[in-house]
Amino acid sequence: MPSPRVKRPLSGVLMLDKAPGASSNAALQQAKRLYQAAKAGHAGTLDPLATGLLPILFGEATKFSSDLLEADKSYAAEIKLGVSTATADAEGEVIATRAVNVTAEQLAAALQTFRGDILQTPPLYSALKHAGKPLYAYARAGIDIERAPRRVTIHVLALQSFEGERLALSVTCSKGTYIRSIAHDLGELLGCGAHLTALRRTAVGRFGLDCAHTLESLEAMPAAERDARLLPVDALLQDLPEVRLEPVQQARFLQGQTVPWGGPAQARVRVYGADGALLGVGEAEAGGVISPRRVIANA
Repeated sequence: MPSPRVKRPLSGVLMLDKAPGASSNAALQQAKRLYQAAKAGHAGTLDPLATGLLPILFGEATKFSSDLLEADKSYAAEIKLGVSTATADAEGEVIATRAVNVTAEQLAAALQTFRGDILQTPPLYSALKHAGKPLYAYARAGIDIERAPRRVTIHVLALQSFEGERLALSVTCSKGTYIRSIAHDLGELLGCGAHLTALRRTAVGRFGLDCAHTLESLEAMPAAERDARLLPVDALLQDLPEVRLEPVQQARFLQGQTVPWGGPAQARVRVYGADGALLGVGEAEAGGVISPRRVIANA
């Protein structure tokens, strides 16, 4: 194994199954150290309470994080009725307890109001910024900042179980949706209060937990096997049409110049060289050219 001080110019995608208790940044740093990667980032924050799919991007893959950040996300959520907390999840201080007298019919009617396009107020305990500071910093100081509701889309909100004061939901939603806020708002609508007790992200876009690995399992692997668990950079780009360039066009593309294009105009394309190596992402324009948008270094 290389010296811990040596940082590898590694590029690829790790689908990490994040453990509970760790922040997304802490999980990122652990993965970065484990792979001794020179550059890394993650695509989509999970609260410390949450587990599940956290995409870690190494090296050149960080240039193509936008699709994952914009993608729909899926979750398995567990909610407790009758107890409200300051953070709307199990990590917060209990601020109210109320009796629960909710029928299955009442719950079904309440859940229906959260499906489709809705306005959602972000929780005060969140990383959203106000005047350059995260909202949770104000919350910890006892300052209540007014938050404007944001439009999000709940594609799927399915009740998996309901027993007394506890229920389980499966959710597929647009970016920027807070499952904690769904739990809180559902409790208020039912008149008993509620908070999120467990959350597991099961999918990001077309990626699911079937391709994810825990840090514990990765640490137990030999280095070569661990590297083999990385997805290639273009795994992030499979929804884009593919274009292959000849050597002369390849050189122009890598220098940031447009190249001729005889196909239809398309918003974005993934561009490869004649040898099949990914060169980056371009925009196929109506004028018969492809303009570079993101280029792989040292391609």
